Amino acid sequence: MKFKLLIFAALFMLFGHAFAQHPHILTQREQAAVIDRWLDERITTLLPGLMDRAGIDMWVIISREYNEDPVIKTFLPATWHAARRRTMLLLYKAPNSNTVETLAVARYDVGKSFKRAWDPDSQPDQWKQLAELITARKPQKIGLNFAKDFGHADGLNLTEYNNLLAYLPKDYHQKVVSAQNLAVGWLETRTPSEMATYRHLQEIAQDIISEGLSEAVITPGVTTTEDVVWWYRERIKELKLDTWFHPSVDIQRADPSSQEHLRSFAVKAATEVIMPGDVLHIDFGITYLRLNTDTQQLAYVLRPGEDEVPQYLHDAFKVGNRLQDILTSQFVTGRTGNQILREARKIMDAEGIKGSIYSHPLGTHGHASGPTIGMWDNQGDTPGAGDYPLYPNTAYAIELNAVVFVKEWNKELRVMLEEGAFFDGEKVTYFNGRQREMMTIPRKTSFLKNQD
Repeated sequence: MKFKLLIFAALFMLFGHAFAQHPHILTQREQAAVIDRWLDERITTLLPGLMDRAGIDMWVIISREYNEDPVIKTFLPATWHAARRRTMLLLYKAPNSNTVETLAVARYDVGKSFKRAWDPDSQPDQWKQLAELITARKPQKIGLNFAKDFGHADGLNLTEYNNLLAYLPKDYHQKVVSAQNLAVGWLETRTPSEMATYRHLQEIAQDIISEGLSEAVITPGVTTTEDVVWWYRERIKELKLDTWFHPSVDIQRADPSSQEHLRSFAVKAATEVIMPGDVLHIDFGITYLRLNTDTQQLAYVLRPGEDEVPQYLHDAFKVGNRLQDILTSQFVTGRTGNQILREARKIMDAEGIKGSIYSHPLGTHGHASGPTIGMWDNQGDTPGAGDYPLYPNTAYAIELNAVVFVKEWNKELRVMLEEGAFFDGEKVTYFNGRQREMMTIPRKTSFLKNQD
């Protein structure tokens, strides 16, 4: 029996990953259909309320090819990778209407959502056509994408702004306002369909993370952290996914000469060979269906004779989980990011937890629009983005670190964690749960225990 178990274990180690169930990933064509369906749903169900909330009845978005406003990309159909020539979108909500009129002042329809409203043969001047469409609707507020606090909402360049004002009648200039809050609301708010899929998206990301931090990729004493980083990049491409940033893998270890726990996040970790006893940290994100993940997790490389993470590291990890709980307990609709950070840090201090909070919105961008909740290099107020309030139906990367002194190492361990989560207006729910203990390398093989 013992011999059979050993044979089975060897086969599992060799072929187990081949038999593992992996989350399903849609084909490019299937993804395009979902993206376009979601866009129509967002325009129909979200946009009217967001325009009312911002007090803007007309939103004009203008971009030239390859100099795209970050917002216009979220309105383009899946088969468009950029604006074409000069693309103008006009969105208008008439008084007492529950719908938004969507027009493309362009040579083409912009997908199914924006119908062409310009014929160059009858009106050669595109700017004049736009001005005529605006004045015919007599809007009260014309929102343009210029903004002080959010780069995502500041995509209108000076040339387009000046051209529009040159064509608009003078009495319309006073109607022009920043569309910052409307743009941020559009980017940060998630629909039920998007949220139903976000768990699956996070599961895909977690599956890739787990495979990379395993014996399938890592041979202690041989594999370097940079080897693992590039394995992740290749794996993302193999799965026909995208990433919005280059992943990182770094090491913390008991060696007193290792000062990784003190490294500034502005400094890239040195490439090192992975050894038994190391704590590995991964920072990883993917893009799928125009949504993004941002995840940081930890793994431990088992020493000879070990089949579990040492209790002292397990205890340290729990401090990171506790800090997550403290932070998410302070998510209250209407609170600003700065207020959430201040209240969370009060509890941290009262409980004697050392660490930092630097959480951010998540969605159509990795570092997305919405309330900034701390910065890794600033644990005080963040003017502007930190003053923006928390709204329901928004998503966040719960990102932070707890610094725990480990007696067995005679030094501190930085428990760096980041998990995607959804705020429904009442509570925070992690997309696909959260890490509660370090992964082991190799994975635990319980069926071999007590078989000596």
